[in-house]
Amino acid sequence: MRPEILFPLFAPVSTLKGVGPRVAPLLERVAGPIVRDVAFLKPHSLVRRTPAVLSAARDGEIMTFELMIEEHQRPRANSQPWRIRASDPTGWITLVFFGRFADALEKRHPVGARRIVSGKVNDDKFGRQMVHPDYMADPDKAEEIPEIEPIYPATEGLLARRVRTFVLEALERAPELPEWQDPAFLARERFPAWREALARMHSPESEADLSPLSPHLRRLAYDELLAHQLALAQRKAARRREPAAKIAPSEVAARVQSDLPFAFTGAQSRALADIRADFASGERMSRLIQGDVGSGKTVVAMCAMADVAAGGGQTALMAPTEILARQHYETISGPLSDHGVGVVLLTGRDKGKARAEKLMRLGSGEAAVAVGTHALFQDDVAFQKLQLVVIDEQHRFGVAERQRLQAKGDAVHLMAMSATPIPRTLELTVYGDLDVSRIDEKPPGRTPVATRAVPMPRMGEVVQRLRDVVAGGAQAFWICPLVSESEVSDLAAAEMRALALKKLLPSVGLVHGKMSGPEKDAVMADFADGKLSVLVATTVVEVGVNVPNATIMVIEQAERFGLAQLHQLRGRVGRGARESACVLLYDPPLSETAQQRLDILRRTDDGFLIAEKDLELRGGGDALGLRQSGFPDYVFADPFAHRDLIATAGDDARLIVSRDAELASARGKALQILQELFDWKAGLALRDAG
Repeated sequence: MRPEILFPLFAPVSTLKGVGPRVAPLLERVAGPIVRDVAFLKPHSLVRRTPAVLSAARDGEIMTFELMIEEHQRPRANSQPWRIRASDPTGWITLVFFGRFADALEKRHPVGARRIVSGKVNDDKFGRQMVHPDYMADPDKAEEIPEIEPIYPATEGLLARRVRTFVLEALERAPELPEWQDPAFLARERFPAWREALARMHSPESEADLSPLSPHLRRLAYDELLAHQLALAQRKAARRREPAAKIAPSEVAARVQSDLPFAFTGAQSRALADIRADFASGERMSRLIQGDVGSGKTVVAMCAMADVAAGGGQTALMAPTEILARQHYETISGPLSDHGVGVVLLTGRDKGKARAEKLMRLGSGEAAVAVGTHALFQDDVAFQKLQLVVIDEQHRFGVAERQRLQAKGDAVHLMAMSATPIPRTLELTVYGDLDVSRIDEKPPGRTPVATRAVPMPRMGEVVQRLRDVVAGGAQAFWICPLVSESEVSDLAAAEMRALALKKLLPSVGLVHGKMSGPEKDAVMADFADGKLSVLVATTVVEVGVNVPNATIMVIEQAERFGLAQLHQLRGRVGRGARESACVLLYDPPLSETAQQRLDILRRTDDGFLIAEKDLELRGGGDALGLRQSGFPDYVFADPFAHRDLIATAGDDARLIVSRDAELASARGKALQILQELFDWKAGLALRDAG
């Protein structure tokens, strides 16, 4: 139940003065539905309104003048503006107003009156103008015009200045709250109190006050991070309190591993040891195996499945697409079946008797492993003794979908796998409720991918190289560029490229996001089977199918892609014995950041290092495309500027929960208010409910 002290902040925005039925949806669009969202709305810049004279006016800048009203120029038609001609001893300016202001403007600002006028200066063919000044005040009321004014987001029908009036009223409703932070920590970090930090954000004295590194914004960011980390730590602690079946290392898994044509890397061995420690604990496992493309996550999971099967349990491995599910099935079914572990593949294509037979094998326990897509969590799929769920590319599934699959057993262990490395500093924000194992070594035998940057004018040379490679029996990917809305669509660009390549190369296929799932799967299967020499694709398509014969990856206009995305695409080649190459086609000249990005990609194939470099190059914002990986939508916290606070908040949250899991102490009750203030606990519960 929400504490009464927070009621004013959680009232609808319509309770703010001046927010009626017309303004409320506009303010919600800018800030959010409740008063707290308005109080938390950050200014994005500030304006200095230092007095000046007209001779010093600069086009495009916001300036403040003391002027004499010289003349009102009435519009000749309703579509024309009302103009006021004004001056100071150094020059003239025209103040322009659209709309029906007529009598009100003349009465409020009569000829001969002196006014302090502030707004944006425009010099054009009509002379020097100021359209709709921000302020026009009597010199006796000059103090009403702020010398430094923060500027807030706006929307059509709601000006930034009016947003500011709502922000200030919302701030008035923000109460003094009990301090949840340790006084020694506040003193060491030189953090102000919470209410003081919020007020300072809305009263900046310089650009430095808008920086995420300012003490008041760092304080607010830390509070938000701590609220989130507390919710994750509590959820993690609750999971660990759930008893689960103990699973012992097995001879079956040892034989499966010994039959592999390669030895585990040290990182793979460590990941398997982490999983087995979880299995032996008697507590429910929730572990993420994070590793680069081709790092060997699936075979680690296969050994865990063998342990489960040896103890009489079952595993479900769910992949986001049918092509990936089939790839996993082909990887694990042979080694497991050779040692008596039955494996079935269940997808949306299974119908009639074939589907019924697979369901019977799972229900009876004859099949110990099910590999599939969303078909696995359908109501008619039943397991005899489901003990482990493995989710591939877990961010591609909703929480409710994962829970429906886990609900088919009792206290089921969860293993998630992700081939999208993220910086270690950000792991807590995305995976704070999971234990994380990193597979950060390449398996032996992987062929390095030679990476070259080639300017677009030399595309003909690239196509000729493709012709030679294809003639030798190899295959290639061609990824089409991201395009802006003002240009042709991604689909049109891909279609045009595929059409052009078909004139020069044999058997060119095309996959794009507008195709149905079965259509995409059919094209991808043809490529995997060697029926297509070149696969043209848009970036919205999952191209993770394992094609060892594909040795060339061409990425058109590579400068438009993020570094992590380029690395993921490059990982689709170099899976066989042949030498492989990634060609980064770019439009010169490159920006400094784009040049750095391509240079980093040429120098290293370490996905974790690339993720760190990507974060450095991008700074804040949607680093690494993390929104698609479940990255939280913070208000104050910035993943780049506040990396140190992320780690500190995670450590503090774990310590707090280990000592006071229910937050029942005096400080714990203050921390409960913090959680309610940022709504993280409720947000996680809502997300988990689907």
